[in-house]
Amino acid sequence: MLQLMLHAHPRIAIPPETRFLMAAYDARSDFGDLRMPNNRLALARWIVERKKTRFADLGLDGERIIEQIVAGPPTLGSALGIVLRAYAARFGKPRWGDKRPGYFQRISALRRLFPDAQIVQLIRDGRDCVASLKEMDWYKQDSYHALATWVESIEAGQRAARSLGPESYHRLYYERLISDPATELKALCDFLGEDFDPAMCEPDQVAAVAVPGRKVWHARTHEEVTTTRAGTWRTRLTAAEIALCETVAGDLLREHGYEVDGAARPDRGDHAHYRRVAAHRRLAARKRDLLDFVHRRTEPSEVAYQPPSAPLPD
Repeated sequence: MLQLMLHAHPRIAIPPETRFLMAAYDARSDFGDLRMPNNRLALARWIVERKKTRFADLGLDGERIIEQIVAGPPTLGSALGIVLRAYAARFGKPRWGDKRPGYFQRISALRRLFPDAQIVQLIRDGRDCVASLKEMDWYKQDSYHALATWVESIEAGQRAARSLGPESYHRLYYERLISDPATELKALCDFLGEDFDPAMCEPDQVAAVAVPGRKVWHARTHEEVTTTRAGTWRTRLTAAEIALCETVAGDLLREHGYEVDGAARPDRGDHAHYRRVAAHRRLAARKRDLLDFVHRRTEPSEVAYQPPSAPLPD
């Protein structure tokens, strides 16, 4: 919904989830020194031709993008930016961005790729997030992992708010956004340095062009903004799941304005299971960060986005 609200702005384009930014960043050593045109060619073909990158969802001419990456600045961020800029140009817009829930784990890497990036975090009641994830056909984990993901995302946002400051980090709340879209979107536009446009309050009007039809789980994006889904965790979660959410994440929920009963206590086995899941995820995150630290020391070329010094080939 927020992706479409931004995409409805006359100057901003946010594509469907690309799924190639972090994959390219993690594989950056495989492409070698991007000052070499052949290496930029290999990177460009990796972005355009691999089905996993979801490039086909962008509606772009693959061969033209390959030519532009080869002719563009010799950094990974520049190559990725060429794709996103081309998507924005498809709609006649100058500003571009990208959206994926998992980006909260990679804010540092995103800022390395795009040093002037503005980070927008949308927060929703963690209990509704757990309930929604449980219902997604593509989600293969359980409610323990869903809850741990929400906790991690909130803590990552708090760190980002401290480190980036108000010029580079902005926080929105889902419940406020659906209740009063205009007020919340005006504040978001102020953060972005853009004028608010009322069209942003009607994201369903651009869903047909910005949400791939195969993503049936996003069917509600084709409908008007509604408050009917807020607070539905009360009927979508079991009593045991509610008790676990409010025990594990109660302080975070309260801190962000969500009411917590907290009367019920989770089963000791459920609590222990969650702690094991959370510990495993923290260990995986530390391993990822350590691996990234090692890769940074051996990077074959710069990664930060550079605007092209000359017009790219049409």
